[in-house]
Amino acid sequence: MSAELACTYAALILNDDGVDISGDKIASLLKAANVDVEPFWPGLFAGALKNCDVSELISNISSGVGAGPAVAGGAAAAGGAAEEAKEEAKKESSSESEEDMGFDIFG
Repeated sequence: MSAELACTYAALILNDDGVDISGDKIASLLKAANVDVEPFWPGLFAGALKNCDVSELISNISSGVGAGPAVAGGAAAAGGAAEEAKEEAKKESSSESEEDMGFDIFG
């Protein structure tokens, strides 16, 4: 098991038990589980999660990276979709013209 994964699991266990996440607590949990990691990993993870609400991170994992633009107004999203459709049409027409000129890679 990698050190990153072990520290992640330890932090999730501590969060699930309602215990504050600290480097010492992660290290003691890893020691109890008989997992050897370099001494800097527990402190690194504790520092990264110091100002984060881990429960909030877990519950919002389904929102993902692509959810940012969806939060914008409906009109802006519709305008962006129309522009994307125009760009796709341009790309398709340019690829068709390349095929007519004999530049087909698979042909």
